[in-house]
Amino acid sequence: MQIMHCGTGPDVAPIGVWGDETDVVAATMEWAANRVVRHTDPKTTARRSSELAEATGPTITAEGLGGATALRLFDEVLAPATRSQDDPMNLAYIPAAPTRAAVAFESVTSAANIFGGLWEAGAGAIYAENQALAWLVELLGWPVTAGGCFVSGGTIGNLSALVTARHDALVRRGGIRPENGWKLACTADAHSSIRSAARVMDVDVVEVPEDGSGHLTGVALREVLAEHPGVFAVVASAGTTNTGIVDELHSVADVCAEYRVWLHVDGAYGGAGLAAPSVRGLFDGIERADSFIVDPHKWLFAPYDCCALLYRDPDLARAAHSQRASYLDTVDREAWNPADLAVHLSRRARGLPFWFSLATHGTAKYAAAIEQTLATARTVATAIAGMDHLRLLLAPELSVLLFDRPGWTEEQMRHWSRTLSDAGVLLCLTTTWNGRLVLRMAFVNPETDAAQVIEILRTTMD
Repeated sequence: MQIMHCGTGPDVAPIGVWGDETDVVAATMEWAANRVVRHTDPKTTARRSSELAEATGPTITAEGLGGATALRLFDEVLAPATRSQDDPMNLAYIPAAPTRAAVAFESVTSAANIFGGLWEAGAGAIYAENQALAWLVELLGWPVTAGGCFVSGGTIGNLSALVTARHDALVRRGGIRPENGWKLACTADAHSSIRSAARVMDVDVVEVPEDGSGHLTGVALREVLAEHPGVFAVVASAGTTNTGIVDELHSVADVCAEYRVWLHVDGAYGGAGLAAPSVRGLFDGIERADSFIVDPHKWLFAPYDCCALLYRDPDLARAAHSQRASYLDTVDREAWNPADLAVHLSRRARGLPFWFSLATHGTAKYAAAIEQTLATARTVATAIAGMDHLRLLLAPELSVLLFDRPGWTEEQMRHWSRTLSDAGVLLCLTTTWNGRLVLRMAFVNPETDAAQVIEILRTTMD
């Protein structure tokens, strides 16, 4: 395919208030192209604001710095003051491991500058995004009429789904609110965004006790729903952030159906496991959920920021989220409008890099990449369990494991973590589990070498 180049050219006078931007565009595109194929630097990390201010000086001025200076500051000062989320030895939080194709197409998405909220403005982009969403719908085992849209992240995805759930409950109750107010139910290990959504919506959270392994179960949920008739939604986790636990979705779905309560499944991290045959059985029952989220920027190899929000019945979301205004009177409500499905209106087509990578590599490679990370997590867990100086505390259901070093104090574990992080060797941070400080690893990058991780654990913690 021939790519056409355009610009003002040397003999053309600057046009418009911005002047000739040809050189700065070329320089930024060259930087982006080089970064996509360059290895990450694991030593990059945050710096104090005062240090950055001293290093950059004033950057927003009346006359401007010029593109060359601004790009130099970004390259030499600002970018190195960020953490390499896609480094293979970054095993903290839930890191990211986007394909190079996805990262490269992020530049295309930005350059195209498509308004992705309404079909009239972004039909082609929305169509492509819907193709990627249809693959996720297939993995869920939902009907082909299911669908949704891409939002910025799990927080907005969870909030939007719960707003839809409450609106549906209000409609089914004939517009009458519960006497003691609305409530949603989840476990203590549900993502923090669930309680954030509850505060935004001004609803109460009813905590459901977990079983001995940290799962939400139908048995415990039934007792809670019997006691709290104002519960309009249950939030189950398909891979908790801290421990990678998948709730007992089949029994939870049974109870939600019995009480006619909306079932929302938060799969922001773990939902990618739906594509992996070795763990697909953990998700049995998810086909009966009413809504679901998964963040492709976590374990589906897309760049930030990208969350897929899906509904079994998108019409219920439209009823809750469609905005009405005189300037929107011409919007075709028969078309698939992402703006009608979440708490947003203005929207970039953030699902396009995910679509492009899927279209480029195929879903079989995606499944293989996820299986690779699962295998890495299991290999490292087995090795930890076999080391005399380490203790495996929680084997991975998906790709998160917890361990500690018997005999070490909390400060010794933190010191070990800081030392390896500062050296750019390994990023493994502490977390709290069952009231104690432990070490945690999350594997989402198929390039992570299990043998390298094991050797570091063997030689630096003995």
